[in-house]
Amino acid sequence: MKVGVLTGGGDCPGLNAVIRGVVRKGVQEYGYEFVGFRDGWRGPLEGDTVRLDIPAVRGILPRGGTILGSSRTNPFSSEHGVRDIKANLAKHEVDALVAIGGEDTLGVAARLHGEFGIPCVGVPKTIDNDLSATDYTFGFDTAVGIATEAIDRLHTTAESHMRVLVVEVMGRHAGWIALHSGLAGGANVILIPEQRFDIDQVCAWVTSRFRASYAPIVVVAEGAMPKDGELVLKDATKDSFGHVRLSGVGEWLAKEIEARTGKEARTTVLGHVQRGGTPSAYDRWLATRFGLHAIDAVRDGDFGKMVALRGTDVVRVPIAEATAKLKTVDPALYKEVGVFFG
Repeated sequence: MKVGVLTGGGDCPGLNAVIRGVVRKGVQEYGYEFVGFRDGWRGPLEGDTVRLDIPAVRGILPRGGTILGSSRTNPFSSEHGVRDIKANLAKHEVDALVAIGGEDTLGVAARLHGEFGIPCVGVPKTIDNDLSATDYTFGFDTAVGIATEAIDRLHTTAESHMRVLVVEVMGRHAGWIALHSGLAGGANVILIPEQRFDIDQVCAWVTSRFRASYAPIVVVAEGAMPKDGELVLKDATKDSFGHVRLSGVGEWLAKEIEARTGKEARTTVLGHVQRGGTPSAYDRWLATRFGLHAIDAVRDGDFGKMVALRGTDVVRVPIAEATAKLKTVDPALYKEVGVFFG
């Protein structure tokens, strides 16, 4: 059997660990051949491949990013996308695909299998941790660690100048990174996309913190919105999946806080720093296990499935189930951490 592997969507710490797990077990235990498709779905769409064998995956475990490259290519936005993918799979004699990605990448895999019969197995990847069928996705732990370290560092400079520091983290629709890093880093306000915020209440929390002779840290997810406002966009341009570029809510928030409280406020946007660099030990562990279980699913012919973490077990769930809805922060959980606000 010859298996194709691709990584799509935003890059993420741990992607290389999945590739390594898939190839090592596939070659050593099952005698499979592998081919890597470059830049997500662009690879099978255009037939752009790279050889994957054991020498190719040596030394990649601690590396961030992906040796296969990634993109947000959507084959369904092309008139002959499915036809071209089928032709290129046949040309390279690929019998099955392992698609590693988030909501959009796996959504394509679900359609290719469900509607067109292309054998696909999915592996969940997103730093946002927002895929509903798995308890955790790899990349999330690394992103939270990076954000938490940044918040720790910002506390000291905030105290030195007694100013408000607003930290903008990633999180388009789900506030998991903001919630985890904000709580771990001792933030005084955490704002997430699931709960529209009251700017007057935010300013009250900030003022309360100053009364206690401490400088406030406000952590805000990029998709957070005020009660009487709209999403803050970097620009209105959309990618092939219809997503606009977010970023700017942190800067907007700092200006509002400064205008309303009279206290100096500055913004730090962590952006792609959260995606880059060496994956944490946990993300390497989880990503490797996902890779091992993904190639087992290929061997079993269990296509249309995604590997997922449930407790400490790796299980298989329908890809369609995994992409049907996003896993967002429960209001009760958000309320639970509210005791530290202000």
